[in-house]
Amino acid sequence: MHPKQLLDQQAIEPKKSLGQNFLFDPNVLRRIADTAVLTAADDVLEVGPGLGALTQELADRARQVVAVELDDRLLPILRLELASRRNVTLVHGDIMAQDPATWFAESAHYKVVANVPYYITGGILRHLLTAVVKPELMVLTIQKEVADRLTAVPGNMSLLAVSVQFYGQATVAMNLAAGAFWPRPTVASSVLKVDLRERLPSTTAVDDEAAFFNIVRAGFSQKRKQLQKNLRQLNDKKTVTRWLNTAELDGSRRAETLSLDEWVSLYQTRP
Repeated sequence: MHPKQLLDQQAIEPKKSLGQNFLFDPNVLRRIADTAVLTAADDVLEVGPGLGALTQELADRARQVVAVELDDRLLPILRLELASRRNVTLVHGDIMAQDPATWFAESAHYKVVANVPYYITGGILRHLLTAVVKPELMVLTIQKEVADRLTAVPGNMSLLAVSVQFYGQATVAMNLAAGAFWPRPTVASSVLKVDLRERLPSTTAVDDEAAFFNIVRAGFSQKRKQLQKNLRQLNDKKTVTRWLNTAELDGSRRAETLSLDEWVSLYQTRP
């Protein structure tokens, strides 16, 4: 059933404040599930199941699906649409206040598949990537502009790109037409794939993530300034010069040009 029909039955209007654009194209839903390469051994976390269209596709393939929905108005629709899916657990709550370990502490294969509210994409990524129990794979429908930033290469890196690519390989799996959603979004959309099983070997040697990201944040603190100047908020000029020389990095470079390996080198040689 079309999302508008389902919502009209309950006299519900989509909330712009929650970024509600419901994905309903069956071909797109299948392709998203295909991207996650789900098997009967997989456990899935879905953030914002909305009206349950993607949830049903996931439930057909996975061992279990935990669907976390913030909007209590949608719960009656979800309960009705998912009534026959015995492997779906519906949770009413804010994903930012939930610990994945609640459901997946014993899971060998935990994945995240979701059409997330675009306004909170960065927060959701940080919350799940820094959780004690991390997924092995994330497949998220997000704003295309953000997906392009997250999958950037040295020369166009950002703090957000480093923060995601530190944990796994980030790629754009596909771009989506606005007609796959209702209401139609005003921005272009993409499906982002973050594979934590393909993490760069150098990043696994970082044993203090807080210290690592403190350096990265300093490096990106003023975009137009050279790395050697931005790092002076952490140490004096002479110490920073020695630090960069030890890391074999040119201090005149800007943070956006550094690779993940080079950030790790800065971390490992920190004063």
